Amino acid sequence: MSIQWFPGHMHLTRKAIEERVKGIDVVVEMLDARLPGSSANPLLADLTHGKPTLKVLNKQDLADAERTANWLAHYNAQRATRAIALDAGMGTPARAIIAACHELAPERGGMVKPMRVLICGIPNVGKSTLINTLKGKRAAKTGDEAGITRTEQRIVLADDFYLYDTPGVLWPRIIVPESGANLAASGAVGRNAYDDQEVALDLLGRLKADYPQLLEERYRLGLDAQAISQAHEEELLGAIGRKRGALAAGGVVNLQKAAELVIADFRSGALGRITLETPEDFGVWLAAGRKADAERQARRKEERAARRRT
Repeated sequence: MSIQWFPGHMHLTRKAIEERVKGIDVVVEMLDARLPGSSANPLLADLTHGKPTLKVLNKQDLADAERTANWLAHYNAQRATRAIALDAGMGTPARAIIAACHELAPERGGMVKPMRVLICGIPNVGKSTLINTLKGKRAAKTGDEAGITRTEQRIVLADDFYLYDTPGVLWPRIIVPESGANLAASGAVGRNAYDDQEVALDLLGRLKADYPQLLEERYRLGLDAQAISQAHEEELLGAIGRKRGALAAGGVVNLQKAAELVIADFRSGALGRITLETPEDFGVWLAAGRKADAERQARRKEERAARRRT
């Protein structure tokens, strides 16, 4: 399953970030704690290269606590990088961001050298909600639709702490298929970029392998963990549709409605605390994606050369 979504305003955001980062002391990248690798934007890594970076694993209350700890260790082991986990609705823990930024740039602070922070991330990762929590009022628009913030904002969190918010941005081409599926499941891409049933089937494939007990607890399928893990995704989606009353005329399961139910339950946390990937998983996916992308580019180069010779 190939999922791509890079609407026009994201090109403008890319240019704005490239210009703004020149005067920035710390980059805060918001990640989805349920898919930390897939929600880390390689485009942002290129644009902000060399800047101290704080990785914020947001929505930790929806994520698997053990896997979140593994991801924090993974990012904290990287150079000039700190990582913390929180959920954007938490008041006091959210202010840990300010302290972490001062740790990454201890020379900044005071009116002479105010801290300048750029906060960025993929769409619908919770940036606006976090900013509102930090500010103590509705400083930014919030919503559950990907791409709701369209312009840069400067927010003064303290006399010597300036926060620049940018619209959520993906990257022009997602080379890791698993990342595309996970991003779609989380709501980070627009609805016209994916098929609900394909996303739900991929999601069920991960859940039956890692969290079969959560599927049983939510949908009461009458199966033990082993039976769920061995079932085909299509069978699980059909069983969920029947249990939840997603039926068309004649008692036939409405797979579209069943898929929407599964995706909505994952996004809301109704399924339980779930993380769709580990650092090891993502490392394997990324290596395969880079290899496939290199092969694709080599083929295109050969095809162009062949066309020039004819």
